[in-house]
Amino acid sequence: MDVLPPPPPRPPGWGDPIAETLELVGARCVLTRGFTYAGEWALAFPPPGRLKVHAVLEGVTWLVMDGIDEPQTLEAGDVVILTGNRRYVLASGPDVPPVEALPLLKATVEPYHHTGPQGVRDVTALSGHVELEAAGKDLLLGALPPLMHMRAGSVEAPAVCWLLREAFHEMREDRPGASFVADHLAQLLFVQVLRTYLAGAETFPPGWLRALADEQIAPALRLIHGDPARQWTLAELARATAMSRTSFADRFKTVAGVPPVTYLYNWRIRLAQRSLWREDTPVAELASTLGYASESAFSNAFKRSTGMAPRHYRCSVREVGTPSASVSP
Repeated sequence: MDVLPPPPPRPPGWGDPIAETLELVGARCVLTRGFTYAGEWALAFPPPGRLKVHAVLEGVTWLVMDGIDEPQTLEAGDVVILTGNRRYVLASGPDVPPVEALPLLKATVEPYHHTGPQGVRDVTALSGHVELEAAGKDLLLGALPPLMHMRAGSVEAPAVCWLLREAFHEMREDRPGASFVADHLAQLLFVQVLRTYLAGAETFPPGWLRALADEQIAPALRLIHGDPARQWTLAELARATAMSRTSFADRFKTVAGVPPVTYLYNWRIRLAQRSLWREDTPVAELASTLGYASESAFSNAFKRSTGMAPRHYRCSVREVGTPSASVSP
């Protein structure tokens, strides 16, 4: 069995978990639509299946979502982020019978869709879908809660409203370089979504995103993300956090949901999935970059996690545009 050469040095800035997350999911292409409403109205939307951001610019809207007991009141300046596979209704009141939104939206290409009497406007809103690359889509949507509500007075809400407005104007007016600008606006929008989540992460179930928000284990996460090829020991990671091995291991599992070594292992597989989908890096070179002693050792680990050999995974994901298997970090 051939021993692979040592991996190349990492680029500057490697090890920032938030930057790594942004790179992994590849947020791009904000698709926006404007809405105006008047009178009594209610529109039912299917589960988004991707990252959807809805901002109320004027007026008051009610949001009713499957699995959420209490209807949410959205006031001017409020933003909601929808990530789950749940049907939801936007309405003038929680008891107004809804009509299906998609047939109405498909029937017009106007930048603003109006519901209610013409010439009257009680509510103005913008909605945007952020496209995510296949290698990170299921990872993100599975980790975020189905609904996050930014109040108008929060730090992030004004920035999100501004980003949606800019994306809307870029796509509506088809300016030169609009797609390039939209991709960068999508990345900025995604950063605001992450910041919103991390600000309240302690209230969410254990998982990799909650781990990113935990200041106690943050030094260990930076080590893991900074050099995923290294065979990190529990003692080394605990030392970085100034905790005992037992306290560190308990804390890490509490917030991440898995032990530190498992997190490292799963993160390597995630990085491998991204590389196999995006790049043509030979499997042997990828194995070395991720800290495996041989190509066969990497292939066996990858297959245990995803159910497919690396080369099969690469062909499959490029053919259908989405991964056939996934693993949580």
